Amino acid sequence: MKSDLHRTSAELADFAAGKLEGDPSLLITGVAGLREARDGQVSFLEHPRYAGLLAATRASVVLVAADVETPKGRTVIRVSQPGAAFSKMVALFAPAPVRFPPGVHPRAHVDSSASVHPSAAIQPFAVIEAGVRIGANTVVGAGVYIGHEACVGEECMLYAGVVVRERCLLGNRVILHPGVVIGSDGFGYEFVGGHYEKVPQVGIVQIEDDVEIGANTTVDRGRFGRTWIKRGVKIDNLVQIAHNVIIDEHTAIAAQAGISGSTIIGKHVRIAGQVGTVGHIEIGDGAILYAQSGVHQDVPPGQSVFGYPAQEHKAALKTHAHIRRLPRLIERIRKLEEQVRRLTASPS
Repeated sequence: MKSDLHRTSAELADFAAGKLEGDPSLLITGVAGLREARDGQVSFLEHPRYAGLLAATRASVVLVAADVETPKGRTVIRVSQPGAAFSKMVALFAPAPVRFPPGVHPRAHVDSSASVHPSAAIQPFAVIEAGVRIGANTVVGAGVYIGHEACVGEECMLYAGVVVRERCLLGNRVILHPGVVIGSDGFGYEFVGGHYEKVPQVGIVQIEDDVEIGANTTVDRGRFGRTWIKRGVKIDNLVQIAHNVIIDEHTAIAAQAGISGSTIIGKHVRIAGQVGTVGHIEIGDGAILYAQSGVHQDVPPGQSVFGYPAQEHKAALKTHAHIRRLPRLIERIRKLEEQVRRLTASPS
């Protein structure tokens, strides 16, 4: 990424509150990853697996942690959190954000009973139904649908194609990426007389301040009551949140995870990609669910789990190590059985 902005390596070190080692006069005009970087760009190293790229990268400056060994002659800035410092650099060199002028586009439909703050921006083909309230400085993107009596707070960003169904509540500074659906019906049916009958889904979804939800993620409304996503939660693309789930503050959920109905997830939980949970369980504060885990029971606070069925992380790794040894163990057993057969067949 390049821009018209220029900074010296010394200025970037001051900007990142880091310690510069090397040439203070290098001119930096953009940011890039270690592999893609070119002269005049700043990059970063956070994960040890990429340490080998330090010698090969063409980046002029690299952000590294205090204890990382670096090749001789490489200009680096030492910081406590290279990833976080690099994010600040990205924002510094990024193009100016797209601005949407306030007001209602003539090709949008806003019901006469809706309340839209004058500073909000309603883009083409958006549909705002009766009784909706939209707060100050919120952007409603092209083709967004906001259902009856829903409420969207201040400084929200609803990208193109978002759906917020009836009576759902969004707090302030909520970001919904394209294709997000808030308030779809939960998967509720009763098997009666040889067929499925739909169970009414009359609850809502409540999303608190500073939540961000990735593209094509769905959050189902409560069967009754609410599905509740609390302050600061971050949810990736293609995640399914079922009815009456509660996700507490500052939890992060990665792509393709599926959270079954009435699950309660604590604060500061980290859920990796493709994790699945059964319903009606509790995930304690600070727990970590590693990728592709199938979680079928409560997870205590602070515990890390992995595998299918999920178990404590270290125990799961031992189990997988034993599984990898099975072919050798089977071969040993086969040889031992052959020896026993020969011994029992011998006349002596």
